[in-house]
Amino acid sequence: MIEALLLAALGGALVGFLLATFGGGGSVLAMPWLVYVVGVGDTHIAIGTSAAAVALSAAAALAAQARAGTVKWPCASVFAAAGIAGALAGAHIAKQVDGTALLGFFALAMAAVAIGMALPRKNEGDPDVRIDGRLVAKLAPTGLVTGFAAGFFGIGGGFLIAPGLMAATGMTLANAAASSLLSVTIFGASTSASYAWSGLVDWPLFGALVAGGVAGTWPGVVAARYLTDRAPLARRLFALMILAVAASILVSVLW
Repeated sequence: MIEALLLAALGGALVGFLLATFGGGGSVLAMPWLVYVVGVGDTHIAIGTSAAAVALSAAAALAAQARAGTVKWPCASVFAAAGIAGALAGAHIAKQVDGTALLGFFALAMAAVAIGMALPRKNEGDPDVRIDGRLVAKLAPTGLVTGFAAGFFGIGGGFLIAPGLMAATGMTLANAAASSLLSVTIFGASTSASYAWSGLVDWPLFGALVAGGVAGTWPGVVAARYLTDRAPLARRLFALMILAVAASILVSVLW
């Protein structure tokens, strides 16, 4: 058990480092790390445990962004509120899916994350966006669908949430990335609560993931500063790594 906790902490440190360095994408590695490195035999437990850790990490990041004043709370709140039902529905359906098939679906989600990270990012947008009925009509259905995906795959969904917020509201990338953390926190909490209700969260491993994530955040912040002028190349290399992991999971599932 001690070995498993140490491996989980190491995985948490890696995820924390990658999240702090690239601002997203790293959390998608938590579940396969638990399955293939820590040795968690039940895919559903790995999803429930990693979702809980991702929610807590996102909450910490959200608090930092809130202090910086970059969160567009009205837009973020509508998106997150609409997605709660989707996240709970996605988690409920995922618990009925065979673990091996779920790994295959998760690998496809990882590939989508990698593609999303590799796409060029533009920060143009309205930094003073204000909520109104028109935006609510766009935000609510997008949040619902995104929440379902986050709940089904047990991932934060930030790679979907930030573009969704930008498309629906026209806010800047910086505001969307910060505002997305509210949904990542709520979707992760909703998903993990559903799994915990079914006894599918390993709390000691959860604690080890979180502790490792805290330890990995600081070196990630330092790395992010170092990579400031090389960010596009670094993100593409990271995306290739995620894509390679996704391919290896698919191979293990199919063969």
